[in-house]
Amino acid sequence: MTKIIGLTGGIGSGKTTIAKHIKSLGIPVYIADDAAKKILLLPKTLNSLKLVFGNSIFDNETLNKDKLSTIVFNNPEMLNQLNQIIHPAVKIDFDNWLEMNKNHPLVVKEAAILFESGSYKDCDAVITILAQLDSRINRIVKRDNINSEAVLSRINNQWTDEMRISKSDYVIENNNNVNIAFEQTENILKKLSNQ
Repeated sequence: MTKIIGLTGGIGSGKTTIAKHIKSLGIPVYIADDAAKKILLLPKTLNSLKLVFGNSIFDNETLNKDKLSTIVFNNPEMLNQLNQIIHPAVKIDFDNWLEMNKNHPLVVKEAAILFESGSYKDCDAVITILAQLDSRINRIVKRDNINSEAVLSRINNQWTDEMRISKSDYVIENNNNVNIAFEQTENILKKLSNQ
């Protein structure tokens, strides 16, 4: 039976870096955010978005993700409606992916909102990645080319590290030395493989 390992952490904690490292070890990794981006562009999804959010989020029939983000990041009710459109489709996509990777003893599901979406319940164990706030802000400012206030606003819209830790089985510290984080990751995966 394939073990599903959840991998999560706040924005800028280094989930992508750790996920890439896990993949390099030969363990299949599902990136929920990548799946959600693809699902967002499917005709069925676009129709649902139009019904809920109206035409204001479209430029000439093309979804304007920035307009959608602006609406949902500042409005929990609208974010919830978006999640109700996207999350069920991501779950179906993950189940199909899992079926294709069922011969692996371990697979990893990387998701920023693993807890918020409830998908942690499908995991056999959950790993949370932590990083100091200033490191997280610097990473996102560089990556997304936005200012630190915008990053803080995103961070404040997510679960706190304390909330994630309370529901996690393992924690990885990803601060100044990524090799230490990689070592912690490998030790956790070895432990999980032997259980």
